[in-house]
Amino acid sequence: MDIEELRQRRAAELQRQLAQQQAEAEAQAQYEMQKESLLKKVMAPDAKSRLTRLKLANPALAGKVEQLLIYLAQSGKIQRIDDATFKEILLKIRGKRKETTIIRK
Repeated sequence: MDIEELRQRRAAELQRQLAQQQAEAEAQAQYEMQKESLLKKVMAPDAKSRLTRLKLANPALAGKVEQLLIYLAQSGKIQRIDDATFKEILLKIRGKRKETTIIRK
């Protein structure tokens, strides 16, 4: 084994890794496009804008809500979500949190 052979092997390995990363990125982008398409089809414009604002304020919660909406839409439990229904869903999800109150004396 000489240095040139090692370089060629390393270059081939790097090319395989790059191809794999590109394939993963492409699959992720395709998933995101399908998700956005489904959410756009299921949600009213005002509910969609509320979800967009939620993504900016709380990305983790927005991700949970998106997964829930996708599941409900794919299972046929929802047809169209308006802003009032979306608010109810958010309240149910957020209602699981404990409220903390501070009492000053």
